[in-house]
Amino acid sequence: MSEIEQLKQQVEAQGGVVRQLKADKADKASIDEQVKILLSLKDKLRIASGEPASSGKSAKSFSLKTPKGTKDYTAKEMSVRSQIFSTITSVFEKHGAVTIDTPVFELKEILTGKYGEDSKLIYDLKDQGGEECSLRYDLTVPFARHVAMNGISNIKRFQIAKVYRRDQPAMTKGRMREFYQCDYDIAGQYDAMIPDAECVRVAVEVLTSLDVGSFVIKLNHRKILDAIFEVSGVPDDKIRTISSAVDKLDKLPWADVKKEMTEEKGLDEAVADKIGEYVRLSGREELLDKLRALPELMASTKAQEGVADMELFFKYAKIYNILDYVSFDMSLARGLDYYTGIIYEAVLTEENVRPTEAQPTATGAKEVKEGGEIDESQVRVGSIAAGGRYDELVGMFSAARRGGKAKGKNSNVPCVGISFGVERIYSVVMSRMQAETIKANKTQVYVISLRDGLIEERLKIATELWDAGIPAEFMYKVKPRLQSQYNTCDQEVIPWAVLIGSDEVASGNVKIKNMAAKVEGEEGGVTIKRSDMIAELKSRLDL
Repeated sequence: MSEIEQLKQQVEAQGGVVRQLKADKADKASIDEQVKILLSLKDKLRIASGEPASSGKSAKSFSLKTPKGTKDYTAKEMSVRSQIFSTITSVFEKHGAVTIDTPVFELKEILTGKYGEDSKLIYDLKDQGGEECSLRYDLTVPFARHVAMNGISNIKRFQIAKVYRRDQPAMTKGRMREFYQCDYDIAGQYDAMIPDAECVRVAVEVLTSLDVGSFVIKLNHRKILDAIFEVSGVPDDKIRTISSAVDKLDKLPWADVKKEMTEEKGLDEAVADKIGEYVRLSGREELLDKLRALPELMASTKAQEGVADMELFFKYAKIYNILDYVSFDMSLARGLDYYTGIIYEAVLTEENVRPTEAQPTATGAKEVKEGGEIDESQVRVGSIAAGGRYDELVGMFSAARRGGKAKGKNSNVPCVGISFGVERIYSVVMSRMQAETIKANKTQVYVISLRDGLIEERLKIATELWDAGIPAEFMYKVKPRLQSQYNTCDQEVIPWAVLIGSDEVASGNVKIKNMAAKVEGEEGGVTIKRSDMIAELKSRLDL
């Protein structure tokens, strides 16, 4: 078959691909990608046939957009995000955490089998150099790998970095394919529930400092949940998949979750009904009494250990002043395979409460009905932080490193931590801000010429301000218009200006003007000696 005939067949086949995508109403990005391939093949066919290639406009055209599930951030948006990162970091550091960094991709075998059903969302990379790698799915598994690889026996660490998930994005809900996580973890052999309670305390501090609105931190324990599955009759090979279904109770009614367990995952209906009796329980500390009163459940050693842990947690939570923010919720399952103990998830409640329904308490927690049940009129809005205890992950890596059973005092390092979803937090914070009030830069002073340009004088004053550590700017024109300089102060939210004209230069003075607010008696600025300029500005800027 000649080259031309081969190209004709390829063009026809690629044309069929494009037509099918259009018939299936595929997303525009997928169609554009296949159209680009088709146009390239047509160009090759023209050249092979002795015809001139197309102008190149179509063949080289592309969608000027970011990939699905990603976005650019403007200067003002980045200013808000930087403030969020700074606030979170300050809380982490207040609790003594140090920061580390890990590669954006890991060996595929490091990530495989750690995330349960969510493993299908891992981005795999092409084999290059004989190593199969994947983009990191979260920061927890790379942290555990780091601890095992370096023989660390205890560390309190935080990390703020991007992670990647091959998910169906929903940008308006903060669900993206590339996003930041802010993780805080405590690794080491410590007495029960002391670091666990501190992680929840850290979550409360972060979310209240960021003023995200009303939230509740739902708690559960994997040992209690596993005991529920065991006494209900769930086969061992179905525990994790049924756990994943239960975790959807925050989004779906029980009938839909039961249908998934029975029809999709093959669980006996009687077993599902028994699970339902347990997982629909919620409350606070009083729920422990309800669980202790269930002899079938408490016959399980796992349940006994889980209840003992939760009893300790509530004891410490009272001391940490976080009890009003938490809810003991038996439906919380957290689908990730590596959790072994307490698990928790912070969810927003405020935006989803209708005016006719019960309002959140002053502390930000959900109202609790008589009998200890959470008021479900305050429906979950979205998870903004989550975490829990994972005691075996580091040991798993240590064992793999030694090719068998983990050995040595540092082989198994228990860990507990929490991860904050910055994108959802950011969307909440941004929704409460007015764009014109957001300051993208750190500039505090703008040097303005009243007339004649005075470019050299403006350069001198700017230099003095920079040398004194005062963030300052001026317009890059020899003779700028006065109104343009004023407009810049408004647009960039610059609070102060140093104004100079020929008279000020001749007399050795400058004017200082508050650009952010009208001050009675200072409408045109306050004239001061040039030699006093730095001291006066530092006083007004509280530097």
